[in-house]
Amino acid sequence: MTSLTIRPATIADTDLILHFVRELAIYEKAEHEVLATPAHVHRTLFCDNPKVFGLICLEGDTPVGFAVYFFNYSTWQGQHGLYLEDLYVSPEQRGKGAGKALLSHLAKIALDNNCGRFEWSVLDWNTPSIEFYDSLGAKPQSEWIRYRMTGEALQALAQQAPAPASA
Repeated sequence: MTSLTIRPATIADTDLILHFVRELAIYEKAEHEVLATPAHVHRTLFCDNPKVFGLICLEGDTPVGFAVYFFNYSTWQGQHGLYLEDLYVSPEQRGKGAGKALLSHLAKIALDNNCGRFEWSVLDWNTPSIEFYDSLGAKPQSEWIRYRMTGEALQALAQQAPAPASA
């Protein structure tokens, strides 16, 4: 059996990352929401001072999945946390341990960076993923409601911002 390896994503992985993003969006019934282009990936993951990072999981030389994460901050803990934005393993590659390997790798990154939390979101209908996360000891945070603002609402609120203080 071929072993799984995980490596940091590189700029050469741009098309692969976008491929996985599209597969994930199709799985989540939201393909129409994918707006990311190679330029977006270059500008965010592969710029001089990135704020978001990618991982590629391989079985032998075959890419089987990916993860994208960033560091956030907890004022209550006084520590950074690691937030997993996306984790995806191609359907034909599932059941081989790639998802667990990616999560284990991310947990190690979190601990290596003195993070107090490792968090992510999952769609409420995604029972296989929820059961998988539960099996690892992750706990849902049902007391929090996630909010999102985009498009016109985001622009309208930004226009109401007070002028910056002068120096």
